[in-house]
Amino acid sequence: ALIYFRQDVIVLLKTIFSYKSQPQEIQKLFSFLLITTTISGALGLLLIITFSRMASQLEHQGTIITLMVGCLLLGTAFLELKTKKRGYREIRDLKIADSILLGIAQGFTALPGLSRSGLTVSVLLLRKLDRPYALKLSFLMSLPIVLGGNIVLNFNALAWSQEALVGLCFSFIFGLATIHLLLKIAEKVNFGYFVLFFGILTILSAVV
Repeated sequence: ALIYFRQDVIVLLKTIFSYKSQPQEIQKLFSFLLITTTISGALGLLLIITFSRMASQLEHQGTIITLMVGCLLLGTAFLELKTKKRGYREIRDLKIADSILLGIAQGFTALPGLSRSGLTVSVLLLRKLDRPYALKLSFLMSLPIVLGGNIVLNFNALAWSQEALVGLCFSFIFGLATIHLLLKIAEKVNFGYFVLFFGILTILSAVV
């Protein structure tokens, strides 16, 4: 995601030092990511500390919640296809309420069994974000929280091996391909069918 959205990341990094001189859309995106990351980090860390000894039990509950989200998306897809509606909001339409809601949603994915991408994209779609923007925001949201989370939680376990390097390379290649494929599908497929597709992916992430 960092490489794929590198131009957006460069602009966001510059915004740290020149916030007021940036276009309104960039300001809203920066504020959105700052708020969601702060809420997600605080909530996620609190949940990990509180429930670290209940991981096996929570994984089952998290899987059920992910299944429920997937089923909700299927219902949403049915309604969208029936009414011929689609997401209409863009990044410039983001509000504080979106930031808070997405921060909470992403924070809860610190619990086992909950899909971060599945839940955040689902909430963005249900908030009527147009599908390309929902995907883009979810990927951008992942950058600070995933990087920060891995540094805080896994730094002491850092180890390199030939097998790990090969796995990392293939993950990188397929990650780029997946982002590209999802964004292309989002551009070309009817919104209702896209929500249906993503609902099926969310359910599969819980059961496979």
